[in-house]
Amino acid sequence: MRDVVVVLTTMPDDTRADELARALVDERMAACVNVLGPMTSTYRWKGTVERESERQLLIKTTRDRLELLEARVRKLHPYELPEFLVLTVQSGSAAYVGWVSDQTRTNPDDTLSR
Repeated sequence: MRDVVVVLTTMPDDTRADELARALVDERMAACVNVLGPMTSTYRWKGTVERESERQLLIKTTRDRLELLEARVRKLHPYELPEFLVLTVQSGSAAYVGWVSDQTRTNPDDTLSR
């Protein structure tokens, strides 16, 4: 069984968040991407405190997809410095972990590595 992780990133609006989520799932970089509702982010960027509306994305994937996932997020992301934080999942139901693993497999018919 491969390690399941959750990756956090933000997007500036619903349309771009939905497009990124769809691309990551279509390309098997992620099993599931949750796009959370509007939130306000306050942060310092290039010496100025900024306040912007954003959407938080929770990306469920496996540790072995992280390098490809990060490269894809950087390519598709509109920000100069996108958030890319990886959270380790300590535990999960065997069925869900198996599903995440199956959905992020390059060849979905390959069940040998689970």
